[in-house]
Amino acid sequence: MFTADQIVAHLVGDYLLQSHWMATEKTKRSLAAAIHAVAYTVPFAFITLDPLALTLIAALHFPIDRWRLARFVVWLKNGARGPVTATGYTDDVPPWLAVWLLIIADNVLHILINGAVLALV
Repeated sequence: MFTADQIVAHLVGDYLLQSHWMATEKTKRSLAAAIHAVAYTVPFAFITLDPLALTLIAALHFPIDRWRLARFVVWLKNGARGPVTATGYTDDVPPWLAVWLLIIADNVLHILINGAVLALV
């Protein structure tokens, strides 16, 4: 289900192919999130040429990044206490730590979803 190729494709798509503009605008503008989702998917074409798999990877990447859905995963795993913050962590977590933990949760979420797509399609 999870391979080194899939993890490398994720890292290349999410970090090497993501411009500063995409990174700063994808949670504010759907166009930036869509362009990022398409660019993100390009490295996966080296793993599979299945159009359904590539479409699902892009289509699922878009909402996760556009609406920063990993923060809801974090919020739920921490007991769903209080309002959902920008990171999903409560205000007593140092901001630098909350941001890094959210980034890690986001990466894990993407890797799990991509692995499932590649295994099922």
